[in-house]
Amino acid sequence: MDEFVRSIMETLGVFGIGLLMFLENVFPPIPSELIMPLAGYQSAKGEMSLLAVIASGTIGSLLGVIPWYYAGHYMGERRMKRLAARHGRWLTLSPQDVDNANQWFREKGARAVLFGRLVPTVRTLISVPAGIAHMPMPTFVVYSAIGGAVWTAFLALLGFLLGQQYALVEGYVGPVSNVIIVAIVVFYIYRVITFDPGPQRDTGPANEERGG
Repeated sequence: MDEFVRSIMETLGVFGIGLLMFLENVFPPIPSELIMPLAGYQSAKGEMSLLAVIASGTIGSLLGVIPWYYAGHYMGERRMKRLAARHGRWLTLSPQDVDNANQWFREKGARAVLFGRLVPTVRTLISVPAGIAHMPMPTFVVYSAIGGAVWTAFLALLGFLLGQQYALVEGYVGPVSNVIIVAIVVFYIYRVITFDPGPQRDTGPANEERGG
């Protein structure tokens, strides 16, 4: 799988990094924990600028969370939970995940968007309650951009520092990343098999909400 990510970067350059990070947020087939360190690793070998790597990863990540914000904004909490109950098996998103993200947002407010971008388990989902709460878009973008920049820079720098010693570790990068991908695939299959939408409510027109 690392060869696939590497080939995207080699073909599309820094744009490929942004594309992969965008897809990672919309639907996580390849985690940022693999994309950005590998991009930083490539940067250390002189194949692209580290600053461009971080900027592209941040922009792609930001563009990837905006659809989730608008989903929460226009669908509201009840419809989002209904979507999760119906299609969450494939999105690895359950109604309970929506509840957990909402609770986190209620406890921490706007800070949840900033710090949530640094937490793998809520990095994407935190956009949903921000949209449900109708958080102002400029505020959401700024907080998401800052949090995303910190996260992508941290991962890219890890890869960059690793790349400083690429002659020693190059033989280990592929096998280790493959183990990570296998673990992610196994976890995804587990989520699909064990998906529990939870108790269902009447979702008829009488129960529709105006925005959340």
